[in-house]
Amino acid sequence: MTKAVLKVEGQEKPIPVLFNPKEYSLSTGIQCAEKKTPGKKHPVNQYISGNSKSLNVALFFDTYIPPSLDNPEEGGMDVTIYTSKIVKLAEVDDTLKKVPTVTFAWGNMSFTGIIQNVKENYTMFLADGKPVRAKLDLSFKSVPVEHTDAFADKKKDEAKTLTVAEGDTLCSIAKKEYGDARYWRIIALVNGILNPLEIKKGMVLTLPPKESKQ
Repeated sequence: MTKAVLKVEGQEKPIPVLFNPKEYSLSTGIQCAEKKTPGKKHPVNQYISGNSKSLNVALFFDTYIPPSLDNPEEGGMDVTIYTSKIVKLAEVDDTLKKVPTVTFAWGNMSFTGIIQNVKENYTMFLADGKPVRAKLDLSFKSVPVEHTDAFADKKKDEAKTLTVAEGDTLCSIAKKEYGDARYWRIIALVNGILNPLEIKKGMVLTLPPKESKQ
């Protein structure tokens, strides 16, 4: 049986799940605006932009060992040994200085994105309070493999890094590096930054090649 795994940016070994999920859901969509036209009965839907794809999946964990003739006491490992590794993927990585990109892979299905939300539900405990059974509800948001045509086929070693200084903003960095403050969105996208106001002094940002900004 093929096991589902989580491939984490910056980690050589993937994280296997204990049990394959029973189901998962994928969603995508677009944003439209209604444009009223004089003389027409109904408004026209005008395309604005596409939305990020999302993946929702529930993972189950069970380390419970029931009593037996040889050992009449129930047992089991602390299930958080497994769940904590996945919960941590929704936090900023100290080395990467951002939320890591995670690929959920199972058979022919592969979804790459960041984990936006983790809901932990612990459902079984030993007499001493140790949790031995749990369910994690994960919500992923997609991260494009090719951010724009300009960034396609560019090797990682072509990019440069920049350490955020006091008073820096994504707009000021984009203006300085590319001559156009609007490219802050590209910097945010490449670095997995959800809130551009949260960049802090000392963060290390990856900057795509200057010649590919157009």
